[in-house]
Amino acid sequence: MNTPYAVEIDSITKAYGAFKAVDNVSLKVNAGESFALIGPNGAGKSSIIKMLTTLSQPTSGSAKVAGFDIATQSSDVRLNIGYIPQLLCADGALTAWENLLLSARLYRIPPSEHKDRISEVLEAMNLADVAQQSVRGFSGGMIRRLEIAQSMLHRPRVIFMDEPTVGLDPAARNTVWKHVRRLQEEYKVTIILTTHYMAEVEELCGRLAILHRGKIVGEGTPAAIKSDLGPQGTLDDIFERLARNDDEEKAGKENYRDIGRNRRSLAKRG
Repeated sequence: MNTPYAVEIDSITKAYGAFKAVDNVSLKVNAGESFALIGPNGAGKSSIIKMLTTLSQPTSGSAKVAGFDIATQSSDVRLNIGYIPQLLCADGALTAWENLLLSARLYRIPPSEHKDRISEVLEAMNLADVAQQSVRGFSGGMIRRLEIAQSMLHRPRVIFMDEPTVGLDPAARNTVWKHVRRLQEEYKVTIILTTHYMAEVEELCGRLAILHRGKIVGEGTPAAIKSDLGPQGTLDDIFERLARNDDEEKAGKENYRDIGRNRRSLAKRG
């Protein structure tokens, strides 16, 4: 289905009782761009990703991914997306090739195409030389690249990455960045990621949305958003300010007993 947008979100809300994890959010992501969702923990990033990947249904509002409605065309959505969660999704007991073969079967890729598809993504992620090695011996960066390869097998139009470099050292993080850039440049894939690394946003993304308490409080290019903060402004300044506001509000709701209990707990930990 042809559309200029990879993602279209229209007044979407996700509520749990009286609490709104996502509150009337509207957003459009252009086909072929890299877009970041940033914000403190609990801002609504993961809730949005879960709805867009059809893992959760919105309470109200609507959204389309790759031109398909997430509520009424969920199967078509899943056929056109790749998803890389925070949690480990590669099987350490299998080789890289075996992990990809399993993914190919789950994606119902015709058996006649398995070899070529798997070889293609292994080459793309620089993993061809270790294809027959057990994933248990892989570094964190290698595992992440394998997971990206798994998400590419069925040639999706949109790939969702939830904290793609969390827990990786700087060298491994830079390697993953290089391959994510290659995904967009060579395969023209739309990439939507959540991250706490502001350097990652500036390195990979042309635009971003800032979430706070379920609402979008800022949207635009990294340069435009930083310019609004003044000549010395950084994306980290925004993140720290939002997180500080949440901490201050939380602290204001604590009573004397809560504060005493928390301090005793910290003292016991040394």
